[in-house]
Amino acid sequence: MNICVVALGKIGLPLAVQFADKGHKVIGADVNEKVVELVNAGTEPFPGEHDLDVKLKKAVDAGLLTATTDTAAAVAASEAVVVVVPLFVDAEGTPDFGWMDAATRAIAQGLKPGTLVSYETTLPVGTTRTRWAPMLEEGSGLTAGEDFHLVFSPERVLTGRVFADLRRYPKLVGGIDEASGARGVAFYEQVLDFDERTDLPRPNGVWDLGTAEASELAKLAETTYRDVNIGLANQFARFADKNDIDVKKVIEACNSQPYSHIHQPGIAVGGHCIPIYPRMYLWNDPEATVVRSAREANAAMPEYAVDLLAAAYGDLKGAAVLVLGAAYRGGVKETAFSGVFPTVEALKARGAVPYVSDPMYTDEELAAHGLTPHQGETVTAAILQADHAEYRELAASDLPEVKVLVDGRRTTDPARWEGVRRVVIGG
Repeated sequence: MNICVVALGKIGLPLAVQFADKGHKVIGADVNEKVVELVNAGTEPFPGEHDLDVKLKKAVDAGLLTATTDTAAAVAASEAVVVVVPLFVDAEGTPDFGWMDAATRAIAQGLKPGTLVSYETTLPVGTTRTRWAPMLEEGSGLTAGEDFHLVFSPERVLTGRVFADLRRYPKLVGGIDEASGARGVAFYEQVLDFDERTDLPRPNGVWDLGTAEASELAKLAETTYRDVNIGLANQFARFADKNDIDVKKVIEACNSQPYSHIHQPGIAVGGHCIPIYPRMYLWNDPEATVVRSAREANAAMPEYAVDLLAAAYGDLKGAAVLVLGAAYRGGVKETAFSGVFPTVEALKARGAVPYVSDPMYTDEELAAHGLTPHQGETVTAAILQADHAEYRELAASDLPEVKVLVDGRRTTDPARWEGVRRVVIGG
C-alpha cells in the first residue's frame, strides 16, 4: 500500500517506520520543516525511542519512507491516511482543535475516492463522526462512508517502547459505518504484528468495536481508569500518613488477590495522557463526579509533597530546596504536565528557593522551561519528583547539607540516607 502518516511526532514517526518495516511505501507529512529534513536524512528528530534510529535509517535507505510538508499531496498519493496530530485541552477540559482542524482541511484537499482515513489522536466521544466527517466531506466533495472510509483507532503506546507496545496490545478500531470498520481492520492487519497472549478474552490482534464512538470511549476509559485508580491510591496514602501506616504494605497485601488492582501513590501524575484525557472525558460527561474528584486529588499531590517537607523541615522561607527530576516520569525526556512545575510553584509560595536537576536535561534546557538549574549551590532540603533510575544510587553524601528528603516516588534507597530525615508519601 501507499500510506500517509500525518504528523511525525513521538507516536506518528514510529508508526510510519512500522508501516514501512512491513514493506509499505509511506509518506510522512509534518508542518515542521526541520523534522521533515531530518526524517528524509534518516535521522531521528527526537531521542529516546527504542530502535527508532535503526529502523528509520533502514526505511529511508530502502526508499520506503519519505517526508514532506505538503499534506494534501501526500494524501493524494496514498490509499490510507493515519492522523496523529496533537490535540490540546485547557485547564477547564475544553479541547483546542486548531491543529487538527488545519490538518483535516489539508487532508480533505488531497482526499480521493476509496481512501481510508484513520484518526489515532485521542478525541472526545463523537468527534470522528460529527466533526471530522463533515469537514472531510466539505473539503473534498466526497461522502464519508460512501466515497471514502473513516475510522477512529486510538494509539495505545508509551513513548520509549512504541514498537513493543504495538505488538503487545490489541489494536482497537471503530468505523462510522460497518464498511469503514471492516476496511480499518483490514488495514491494520496488514501493517501490524501481534504477540500471542493467553490472558485476553479473544486472540490478540485488531478488534472492531463496532462504532467510532465505542473506540473513542475505549481510549478515554482506559486512561481515565488509571487516573481514578491513582487518585484512590493517593487518598489512601494521605490517610496512611495521618495514621502512621505504611500504605505500600497495605497495597501489596490488597493486590495479592485477583480482585484488587490498586496503583501506586505519588507526587504527581504527568504526561500527555493521564492528566489530560480525564478532562476530555469530563467535557463529554460533566456529571462524572468520581472522575472529577480523582483529577482534583491527583492535581493536589505536588503541594501535598511540599506540605510533608514543611512538616519535617520547619519554616521553608529562604530554604534552598532541590527538586530532583524535571521529567514527568523516569527515563523519559518529557516535561508535559510534569509535577516539577506545581512543585516549584508550591515551594515558591512558601518562600523557599527551588532549584531543579535532572540527569536527562542540560542546565540550558531546564532554564528554557523556566526552571532554575542546580549548579552546585548548597541545598538543605530535597524533593524527588521523577523516578529516574539514577536516583536509586543517590545518597546523603551526594547532598551533604540536606536535612530532609521527601521521596515522592519511593525511588531512593533508605540505607543510603542515614542521618537524613527521609519522608515518603503514604508512610
